[in-house]
Amino acid sequence: MNQKKVAIETLGCRLNISESGTFADQFRERGYAIGKLRENVDVVLINTCCVTQKAEATCRNLIRKAKNQAPKAKIVVVGCYAQTAYDDIKKNLDVDLVLGSFEKSYLFKYLDEIEATHAIHVEKNKNFFSSRSTKAEGHTRAFLKIQDGCNYVCSYCIIPRARGESRSLPVHEVLKEATLVIDEGFKEIIITGVNIGDYKDGDKNLLDLTNALLLLKKLERLRLSSIEPNMLTKDFLQTLASNHKVMDHFHVPLQSGDDEILQKMRRKYEVKDYEQVIKNIKAYFPNAGVGADVIVGFPGETNQHYQNTKKLIEALPITHLHVFPFSKRKKTLAFSMPDEVNDKVKKDRVLELIEIGEKKLIQFAKDQEGKTFKVLFEKRNKNGFFEGFTSNFLNVLLETKEDLNNQIIKVKIKKAVRDDLLGEIVQ
Repeated sequence: MNQKKVAIETLGCRLNISESGTFADQFRERGYAIGKLRENVDVVLINTCCVTQKAEATCRNLIRKAKNQAPKAKIVVVGCYAQTAYDDIKKNLDVDLVLGSFEKSYLFKYLDEIEATHAIHVEKNKNFFSSRSTKAEGHTRAFLKIQDGCNYVCSYCIIPRARGESRSLPVHEVLKEATLVIDEGFKEIIITGVNIGDYKDGDKNLLDLTNALLLLKKLERLRLSSIEPNMLTKDFLQTLASNHKVMDHFHVPLQSGDDEILQKMRRKYEVKDYEQVIKNIKAYFPNAGVGADVIVGFPGETNQHYQNTKKLIEALPITHLHVFPFSKRKKTLAFSMPDEVNDKVKKDRVLELIEIGEKKLIQFAKDQEGKTFKVLFEKRNKNGFFEGFTSNFLNVLLETKEDLNNQIIKVKIKKAVRDDLLGEIVQ
């Protein structure tokens, strides 16, 4: 009897990556091999995103691609787009199974139902679907989900509707999952969630959880995913800086560099607060990589508002800039806001900020020349170099015939080539 195969396609954030890792493990436990779309698979699982209109369009295109490349497979759609647009998926895309944020926890119960009927299940989510990366996906760094959902009501964001209210995995469960990840051979864990700064387990917060994780003897590297600026306190940074296992890389969403727009967005900080957070990061982690998200073209964003954002980004030591044009999301406060920004204006602003971001990243890479890092190597690229990441999240290329997969090697940076670093092993 031929072994069944599943293809798992993941769109969107690191949270989705961690959840797809758990799906992969669950399929393997049930005798499936992990395959690709064109490999005559029995099931295609598509883990979706709905953060922008473009993300939704990508989901629809991937569903159509799956039906074309795997015509005999059962098509299962899960994730945020499944939660927010299941009527559209059901009506127009003719898939076998749509599971919302709650139902995905019971994937195999519903998958069995397909044998008898075309099943669609979507309900509001209040449970916690525990997830983590696995070796089945070929990752070297593990994403570990500690929190889900969000209680913030940012006026542009659909994610609280897609993932529900904020909820957290208890500390003892996180430690159990982390131990499994470490025992599987991962050297670095990235703790992730929708809003990890809102982590709560009774009277324990993210700092308490982080301290508990750092006590795991076999854990070698710990990295945080995106964290809201109002959650990144000075005390938290001071504690992180005292432990060598913590990577000097932070992703702190900005969204706008203008207080009036931030207020319309219903963000929980002002520009001066954000500036102080970045200043604190650099005080405790002088060589830190600092990522930021920015939305341009928010309703009512004048040229002056945009110029304020541009000047702030140029002034701050941001190294990894992610720029998005405002995307209208139904059932959000911003959907019906007046004074929409022209699409061409949005596009021009996006392109200008992307260019600024690229220059800042290239300069940051240049600043690393002559420095020494412990690099976690992941894979050999198509040009024959082994690739890995520094603690501050820059890509290192090493010319070697050795297999360095999942090894932490001390490397001196010889030269920066745009945003890549050429390194040599320190003996």
